[in-house]
Amino acid sequence: MNRPGPRLIALEAREVPLGGLRDMSVQRVLPSRDLPTIGAWCFLDRFGPQRVTMRVEPHPHTGLQTVTWPLTGRIRHRDTLGSDVILDVGQLNLMTAGDGVAHSEYSLGADDDLLDALQLWIALPDGARTGSAGFESHVTLPVVTVPAVRGADATATVVMGGFAGVWSPATTYSPLVGAQVFLPAGSVVDLPLDPAWEHGLVQVLGDVTVEDGAVPLPQRGLIYLGDGRASVRVATETDATVFVLGGEPFGEDLVMWWNFIGRTHEEIVEAREDWEARSERFGTVAGHGDVRIPAPPLPGVRLTPRRRRAWN
Repeated sequence: MNRPGPRLIALEAREVPLGGLRDMSVQRVLPSRDLPTIGAWCFLDRFGPQRVTMRVEPHPHTGLQTVTWPLTGRIRHRDTLGSDVILDVGQLNLMTAGDGVAHSEYSLGADDDLLDALQLWIALPDGARTGSAGFESHVTLPVVTVPAVRGADATATVVMGGFAGVWSPATTYSPLVGAQVFLPAGSVVDLPLDPAWEHGLVQVLGDVTVEDGAVPLPQRGLIYLGDGRASVRVATETDATVFVLGGEPFGEDLVMWWNFIGRTHEEIVEAREDWEARSERFGTVAGHGDVRIPAPPLPGVRLTPRRRRAWN
């Protein structure tokens, strides 16, 4: 894989309607047409902030980990492993699909309660992607202080992988980082990065500029930083929150379609057929009866691996 070098590429979020009874929509940043992955991170949705009742019925996954990170509201997770967990702000749900798993996610509370969360996927490397499914919930995650160049220090919650010398207890299968950073008003901070990794900076709350104000962080979008950086300087005039994504560039082919990640068209076809046939591969989520999300029709073309074009 060609190394991108340091970059400052802004990626805007795009609205994706999910439909359903509540007509819910999300803001999607990854994958983008030119940049399908940042490290092993291959998918990023933000569903909120909006006043909506979320009802995501049982649906399948293969070849990935789902990272659910609530910003506002509470979410109930149930899966075919028997997990039944209530997720609050500041807590992490991590589900490893392996060769196949299914789950549901419901928001809790009144219909007019505010819901806001990040939903991310991590592509699993060969070996782990065909292994057993797993689920873990972390109610406490490590927090590290990042000294400010000017103003008050920043604080970072290490959600996945390692950041600023601190490591999350969550299971990973490739070198990566996922960290939420709070920047106090008036602060200028150099966020530490691994120069061998590529990184992205995601806007969560507030107005943030990157590299001494050279580039504003797009609302609900991200800036792709490339690799070769030991740090990146961010500044804000008001309280702000960003999410740092990064990792060792993912060198394996990724064929992504619907909720499945594989390496070939045939793998995706097989996963879809198994889900539609109610195969034991995906199991049953308790408490939903026969209710589940059917797979959409496959496109009329052969699915091929996604290629990045951000620095061509």
